[in-house]
Amino acid sequence: MRVGVIGGGQLARMMVPAAVELGVEIAVLGEAEGSSARIAVTQVGDYTDLDTVRRFAQTVDVVTFDHEHVPQEILRALVSDGVAVRPGPDALLYAQDKLLMRERLGGLGLPVPDWARVVDADGVDAFLADHGGRAVLKTPRGGYDGKGVRVITTAVDAADWLEQHDELLIEEAVDFTRELAQLVARRPAGEISAWPVVETVQRGGVCAEVIAPAPRSAGRIADRATDIAYAVAEGIGVTGVLAVELFETDDERILINELAMRPHNSGHWSIDGSTTSQFEQHLRAVLDLPLGAAGCRDEWSVMVNILGGPTDGALVDRFPAALADQPTVKFHTYGKDPRPGRKVGHVTAGGDDLDDTAYRARAAAAFFE
Repeated sequence: MRVGVIGGGQLARMMVPAAVELGVEIAVLGEAEGSSARIAVTQVGDYTDLDTVRRFAQTVDVVTFDHEHVPQEILRALVSDGVAVRPGPDALLYAQDKLLMRERLGGLGLPVPDWARVVDADGVDAFLADHGGRAVLKTPRGGYDGKGVRVITTAVDAADWLEQHDELLIEEAVDFTRELAQLVARRPAGEISAWPVVETVQRGGVCAEVIAPAPRSAGRIADRATDIAYAVAEGIGVTGVLAVELFETDDERILINELAMRPHNSGHWSIDGSTTSQFEQHLRAVLDLPLGAAGCRDEWSVMVNILGGPTDGALVDRFPAALADQPTVKFHTYGKDPRPGRKVGHVTAGGDDLDDTAYRARAAAAFFE
């Protein structure tokens, strides 16, 4: 069995150990030499070029993804060629286009923020007037880690994007108490499995920390988050890992914020903290193999992203001190050069006491600032 991953980022990189353990070959179509997943890159090329992607797909048994940016026309051409593409284009469409996602989730009767499609300043003004003069504006395609998202209070705030895009997504500014993420995995045979719902902490629009399971989530919140993710996965036919980013409000409502159809930053804790990591589970799912148990190894797991990295030397230069200071913490690096705000690695701690577990994870990550 040979799995082909389009995209050479850290998600593809973290699939490699899981593939080795499963006895699965992995091939990566990297965008450039020296990508994060360079250890598994078998071809370098443009994922928006059909001939390039076709050549890559001919070398593998199933195609999956490090990101959702492969154009629909290329995905559908692969399917027409008889290639197993998982998740398929009919599902990936809703991770690629936020307007279509909102329409589809609404059609499934799932809870989402109030939203509208806007094409001009009048539409923006009308939405703002109906929503207390404040809203969230999003570009339908290409946004991630806070990119393509802005909070606005007047149509002037949207003027440049209205010139650059034919249409935009505008949403109510949800007054949430915290952000959650629910990850599930689904295989073509229909089997589906969920990890515990987690709490994510964002800084500057980028995920900084993940706590698994989310504190104060046992019972109704966890059940509701799982039900929502199952409904999304089955309603749009996702194959592989699905991450559903959620808002929890002060009256304990759960609203869907975003979707990702691949392993996700909010699931990195599972490498060390779950019986089956999201990367192993994703490979099992896209190969239509039985899924693994997705429970927690420890009462608590805390994952902290290493953002930016040190500017006065390589990341590995900090390892001796970090490893000596925090011997119970697991360290993961992505083979990336430091850059402000860039995810260059993460650390994960596990334990029975949440405060102690969080302290150890944060202390370990601090060595790489």
